[in-house]
Amino acid sequence: MTTTSNAPAPRTRRRGGRGPAGNRGEAVAGWLFTLPALLIIGVFLIAPIALALWVSFTDWNGRNSPLFNDRVDVVGLDNYAAITTEDSLLRELFGRSIRNNVYYVLLVVPLQTALALFLAVQVNRRLLRAKGFFRTAFYFPSVTSSIAITGVFLFLFSATGVVNRILAFFSVQGPNWFADPRGLVHIALGAVGVGGAPAGWDAPGFLGVSAWQWIAGPSVAQSVLIMLAIFTTSGTFMLLFLAGLQNIGAEVGEAAVMDGAGPVRTFFSVTLPMLKPTLFTVLTLGLIGTWQVFDQVYLTRGTPAAPTLTSPAYLAYNQAFEGNEPGIAAAIAFILFLIIIAMTLIQRFALADRDPSGFGRDRRNRRAVDGGRGDGGMAQGAARVQAGPQSGTGGGLT
Repeated sequence: MTTTSNAPAPRTRRRGGRGPAGNRGEAVAGWLFTLPALLIIGVFLIAPIALALWVSFTDWNGRNSPLFNDRVDVVGLDNYAAITTEDSLLRELFGRSIRNNVYYVLLVVPLQTALALFLAVQVNRRLLRAKGFFRTAFYFPSVTSSIAITGVFLFLFSATGVVNRILAFFSVQGPNWFADPRGLVHIALGAVGVGGAPAGWDAPGFLGVSAWQWIAGPSVAQSVLIMLAIFTTSGTFMLLFLAGLQNIGAEVGEAAVMDGAGPVRTFFSVTLPMLKPTLFTVLTLGLIGTWQVFDQVYLTRGTPAAPTLTSPAYLAYNQAFEGNEPGIAAAIAFILFLIIIAMTLIQRFALADRDPSGFGRDRRNRRAVDGGRGDGGMAQGAARVQAGPQSGTGGGLT
């Protein structure tokens, strides 16, 4: 005789909240939590950008409101034409600022990146003692006020400053740094007998600047600002590289050594490719910072070499607050924005992984990685678990 149990079946809990109503409640709660941040971003970031874009197409003089004002006329692309195509002093000033900033970027970004990577590798060495002291010492200039440290450099590189006194001790006559507008390339050409512009090179060219001025190189005064920028920013980027180095397991370096690679080969063939995401971040931040340089230029205004120090950011400030031309200033700002975006895209293309043909990204490696997320990826994960934790706390590629 068989008996049947009348015990109730166990209840299963429903996942996902209370159905569609619960999902809507979670969505509403999520929007409520993010609403303050969205309001702050919209009011203090998106709205000012949109307003500046509108101002760049108007002849607003900075008085009253640029919106709903009968005295404000839409001029289209006239502000952009005034600084790029029209034959005027304003175009020449903009061209000079672009030339100055180009040399500033070309020298500061590579040098500060190389110095930051070098410092990170040295600080990351296992045998180095007092790592905390060196990290703090290298990073300290980055947290110092840019105004204060620029004032120190103005004192050090004055005509009778410490730098010239040290050079005089070695029987070298130092220049009057912030009063010397000569370009370094012009000085080098003058040393080999080329004292003036070749025929036709002194005529106004791109953006109203002659070809002879385009190849002048950074001025003696600007070289001081370049050294200042490298000194103050390398510490910050050192920390980024240091974090990237410490994310590289010690077994990677040990495998490279077992394969017969020396320290130099290991660094350039193993360590540097694995630092590519960090390198892209450092280069991007460096490009943005150097194209937006303002503080140092503002403090050196009025010096004899000031025309060789002007940057687009300072020119925009000058046009807005001293020339009462907010439309011109907004146009300069958006051209500067387009330059930064273009250089960032070029940099991203240059650092992207490519297939053997040299064009496009390596799709085969991407497929291999995606395929490894299946059974093969699970097998690799199990092997890592069985192998146990990695040894070493820092990067082993030093």
